Order: sequence, then C-alpha cells, then structure tokens
Amino acid sequence: MNERSTRRRRANGEESRRKILDATVEVAGERGYEGTSIALVSKKCGLPASSIYWHFKDKDDLIAAVIERSFDSWLAALSLPEEDGTPLARVTGLAQQVAKALLDAPDFLRLGLMLTLERRPEEPSARTMFLQVRGVAHERVAGMIAEFVPELDSASVELLTTYAMAGADGLFVAKEIGGDGVDLMRLFELHAQAVFDLAARLR
Repeated sequence: MNERSTRRRRANGEESRRKILDATVEVAGERGYEGTSIALVSKKCGLPASSIYWHFKDKDDLIAAVIERSFDSWLAALSLPEEDGTPLARVTGLAQQVAKALLDAPDFLRLGLMLTLERRPEEPSARTMFLQVRGVAHERVAGMIAEFVPELDSASVELLTTYAMAGADGLFVAKEIGGDGVDLMRLFELHAQAVFDLAARLR
C-alpha cells in the first residue's frame, strides 16, 4: 500500500470515528446510558455495527470516548484569561468561558453526571473515565484558586474548589431542566462572583 492510500485510509477512519461519536452523543442525549445501544448508534450514523466495533470494543468504551472528546474541549476553556484585568474580572471571564463550553458541548457533563449518579455492581469504564477527567479539572481549579489567594491553606483551597465545582454542576442541571429560559452565562457570572467573595472571607 502506497503512502497516499495509507493517508486516505487513515482519513476515512478518522471521519468514521467522528461520525460514530457524533451519533452517540445524539442517542445518549435522548436515551441516557442504558438506552444507548450499538444498533441505535449504527442507525443514527449510517455505518454498520462492524465499523463501530472496529473502533470501539463495546458501548461502554464508546461512551467513554464521547466523554473524553467532549472533556478536551471543555478543559481548554478552563484557563484564566490574560492578566489584563482585575482579579474579579478574570474570574468572571473564566466562568463565561466555561459556561460557553458547556453550552457548545454539554455531553461531557450530561453523560458524566448520569453515570456518576447510577451505581452498578460492575463499574463502567465510561464512569471511570468521567471521574478521572473530573479529577483533572478539580486539580486545575484548585491550582487557580491557590494562585489567586495564596494565603489560603490547602484545606480551604480544597473546600472552595469542591464548592465551586458543585455549584457549577447545579447550574448546569438547572439549565437542563429549565431549557432556554435559563441564562447559563449569567448564572455562571454570579457563581464566579460568589466564589470570589467566599475566597476573600476564607482568607
């Protein structure tokens, strides 16, 4: 096989993988983890089940890949804006970035929260994936809090990080319940201001 054929085959494989993941997002968003099946994903993306199994071992592996892909885009938003404003303005800017990322790619948190709340005798790899990437986000938020408020001890940083992430989860759920009537961007701005004020009190 020549180099051009190899590149074409790789590109076709990547395109198929993207189609499969996009279809899985739609199916899982409508039916949840339990209601998602390889057959439904195959029907949605127009590719045979054999193609899906070529890329992914099973449904659990497929949903884990969806969570990982969505998390990558969400994590990119989890970085402080440049140092050209007040600390509060930077924190608020960060909150706006995260809210927009959740609006653009909600499948990471939607699927992850569903998996986290469901307990099974055998731990799905998709749930394990969510908890791992969630841990990465937790560490990043803790690092930013420690940078902004270096006077805080480690226990206070951990407390504030847990509070900030739990609040963000709740706002996301409120958006899922309320739909277009809920202004997630504005809610995240208010949340950022509340976390900022709480950091000052803990200090």
